[in-house]
Amino acid sequence: MSHGARVIRTGVSSAGPAATSPPAASSSASASSDGELVDGAYFRSCAGMLKVAQMISLLVAFISVNNSQWTNYSAYSYFQIVTMCDLVMVLFFYIIHIFRVYRMLTCVSWPLAEFLHYLIGTILLLIASIVAASKSYNVTGLVAGATFGFLATILCVLSIWSSYKVSCITQSTSKYHA
Repeated sequence: MSHGARVIRTGVSSAGPAATSPPAASSSASASSDGELVDGAYFRSCAGMLKVAQMISLLVAFISVNNSQWTNYSAYSYFQIVTMCDLVMVLFFYIIHIFRVYRMLTCVSWPLAEFLHYLIGTILLLIASIVAASKSYNVTGLVAGATFGFLATILCVLSIWSSYKVSCITQSTSKYHA
């Protein structure tokens, strides 16, 4: 009685040791590029610059609200918590990409984790920005904080779109073209 096919992966192919020598040469060439500690190309990539823009807009929103005269304590404390948590998570994913941690920790689906972070963070940031804008009462710092909150929300939506494009669309097209 068979319980289904099992696939056992080994490092040696069925052709023997002669078939493993060409991939070993190509893996040693790619190992020199993987030996770098920092991924310099990510600094200049669109995703890297988008994360930096998000961090700057979140930091400016936080500082603007923090240095203003508050009109509603609960609304602006919620805004500060959301902006700081979102800033920390964006910085976390930025560091993950810069130091290529995603290659060492393969047990985590990094595109899915980043997509879920941006989805939840964007919804919370949108709510916080709407509440901050409605409670600002034309106080300049609070209006600026809400405006940068909306800017960060737009940047997060762009990240959701690019994350969805990378993780979901690429997987679905590779399934049908393979």
